[in-house]
Amino acid sequence: MKKSNLLFAAIAALLISSCGQVGFEKTKSGLQYKIIKSGDGEKLEHGDFVKFQYKLTYKDSVVMSTYGVLPAFDQVDSIGRFHDFSEILTKLKVGDSVVTYQFHDSLQKTSQFGMPPYLKKGEKQIATLKIVKVYKTKANQDGRELAFADYQNEINSYKEKELAEIKKFVDAKNIPAQKLNNSVYVVMEKEGTGRSADSGLMVGIKYSGKSFEGKYFDSNVDSTKQTMAHPLETFYFVAKKEGAIQGMLEAITAFKVGSKGTLYVPSTLAYGPQGNPPVIKPYENLIFEIEVVEVKDAPAQQPQGMPPGGGGY
Repeated sequence: MKKSNLLFAAIAALLISSCGQVGFEKTKSGLQYKIIKSGDGEKLEHGDFVKFQYKLTYKDSVVMSTYGVLPAFDQVDSIGRFHDFSEILTKLKVGDSVVTYQFHDSLQKTSQFGMPPYLKKGEKQIATLKIVKVYKTKANQDGRELAFADYQNEINSYKEKELAEIKKFVDAKNIPAQKLNNSVYVVMEKEGTGRSADSGLMVGIKYSGKSFEGKYFDSNVDSTKQTMAHPLETFYFVAKKEGAIQGMLEAITAFKVGSKGTLYVPSTLAYGPQGNPPVIKPYENLIFEIEVVEVKDAPAQQPQGMPPGGGGY
């Protein structure tokens, strides 16, 4: 962590630990906030795209944090989401930091994102963020394209870091995994002899998903490996197209009907910064044991599938 981030964390900790909320202001939704000014960076305006670091804490636990992983991106709105830091983005400049208190009773008034499962009546969670960069949308500047390009660069950079971690893991365990298309490490345990799972074809698989610590979170072959019970039915998706996590979509084209293998998938091609709470943590790399049982032509209109690892999520 950089020195400036450490300083921000120390300031935030002092503010959070304070019994009173001295110097805090309040939005119309009841969000309490305190802005920590830093220099004379560009002001955030309605329509701009902003890059920032973010941390969400509940009591003494960090629920999620972008520090050391991927920064977050958002568009500045004149009003913002209800009881959310986005309400005050137009009050900030590049370099500023802010501490916010979100309260259960206020959050309960909107179901836009649902209630955090851990937050109880009368409690609060604390969100802190630091503005890193703004992409302006005025004066013929296309902030959306610039922000998206930066986001893709961040994703690609972090994916390379995750792939390096996966290689270290498989090498340490002498697992003969091969990197496929610079996206997923694959071990082909049994070569199939049937139809290839080419791009655009409907693929049916049996799978079990687990963490790198070996804890299973879902399966359609063994109900004891499920976090949420669901029928043991073949899972279908369209290769390279839709219906599964990106890592599965990419890797499946190396398989044929009858193939069995194991996929080592970086979080950037799985559930990413959001994870799939409470089953999959944010930024968690995943392992899938799969068997291809069917490959067929996809229908003209394929209903959206459920990514493996979610069960009924």
